[in-house]
Amino acid sequence: MSNRHRGSWIAGGVLLLVALSSLIVPALSPYDYYTPQLDLISKPPMLQGGHLLGTDPLGRDLLIRVLWGCRISLLIALVASGISVGLGVLWGATAGYAGGTIDALMMRTVDVLYSVPFVPFVIVLTVLFGHELWLMFVAIGAVSWLDIARIVRGETLSLKRREFIEAARVSGVRGARMIGRHIVPNLLGVVIIYATLTVPTVILFEAFMSFLGVGVRVPLASLGSLIADGASDMQAHPHLLLVPAAVLAAIVYCFNFLGDGLRDLLDPRQQS
Repeated sequence: MSNRHRGSWIAGGVLLLVALSSLIVPALSPYDYYTPQLDLISKPPMLQGGHLLGTDPLGRDLLIRVLWGCRISLLIALVASGISVGLGVLWGATAGYAGGTIDALMMRTVDVLYSVPFVPFVIVLTVLFGHELWLMFVAIGAVSWLDIARIVRGETLSLKRREFIEAARVSGVRGARMIGRHIVPNLLGVVIIYATLTVPTVILFEAFMSFLGVGVRVPLASLGSLIADGASDMQAHPHLLLVPAAVLAAIVYCFNFLGDGLRDLLDPRQQS
């Protein structure tokens, strides 16, 4: 096993550990993520029994808050990435297979959407519909599918000239059946690779939106909102910023490393 593949396994194990910890530890802990304890305000790590990472400005256990933040950030990233991949694959495969005027119109639509300032777009959505968790799924998923659509379209243009596509066409397979039965299944390797690489981008985008205050609603917390809270108190209590920032950096790094490993495994052309 090469060092890169070994590193990918380690990255996957770290992500699995973080995901399981975010589900199990808060359920077993005597502390919750929302109840203030005013006698434990902003205690540093290890100085109060049971609070391994200290407490926040409202006396809430920082470890539990960070694990809940991991849970929310991973949930948003996975659901939004799923929406992004679904839209991108459907749009790109349809455009690439249809070709001609339909392809041109669909890809010009993608070009126009690229010019839309997405941060103000998400802010407008939150103003109209409120800081709902489902809105983050839809908003981030709806603005992150454009790259995947272009990649899938290019792969589809290559696939539809292959012999097995011609054979299916001769046998009478057309339209949606062709896309669903022959085009999309042969794109799964590329889709899995870019889906894995999309997740860290979505995590960072969600963290940025939460840092701006247009993310999840309190008392829920994502890693971005925890970083924003820590930044406001970093001089007196730097652990409030450093802990969630380190966890966010580790998650993004692991997803990127895992994506590189899957790229090498599923697409040998990309191996160095």
